[in-house]
Amino acid sequence: MQEERRLVWRILRQWQEISAGERFPRRDEIDPWLRGEDGKNCLLIAVESPIELSNFVAVGVNLAVALCRTDTLAGVLLSRAPRVASARRGLIIEGGAALRGVSILYRALLLPISGDGTAIDNVLGAANYRSLSDGEAPIRPGIVRMQWI
Repeated sequence: MQEERRLVWRILRQWQEISAGERFPRRDEIDPWLRGEDGKNCLLIAVESPIELSNFVAVGVNLAVALCRTDTLAGVLLSRAPRVASARRGLIIEGGAALRGVSILYRALLLPISGDGTAIDNVLGAANYRSLSDGEAPIRPGIVRMQWI
């Protein structure tokens, strides 16, 4: 099998292989991704009760931000984690955001993770992005497209 070059699709394929449609992956099964090369573009969100108290457990160096406003990439992902947890499904989102003060285009994936295989206690996020080129028109921060998995 050819190695998938796109981060979002590579992480999705690995998550699907672990879950095999029967259960959600456990955190210990995804921890190697967070420590590996892909971990630079991944984050882990702890799902709390009430859901509004959900927070970052780990944020890869390429996604780290000083302040987590809703127009930052990490903020966009955090704001969608409650939907992923309640829907019990993965979500692919694309759009514009800010990262370290620079306007970017991104594609991100949010996937439910479960300690017992049933109850969602974490959401794994993976995102790749690129800065807007000098000639590109600025994109208003927000989601352009969402696709449930």
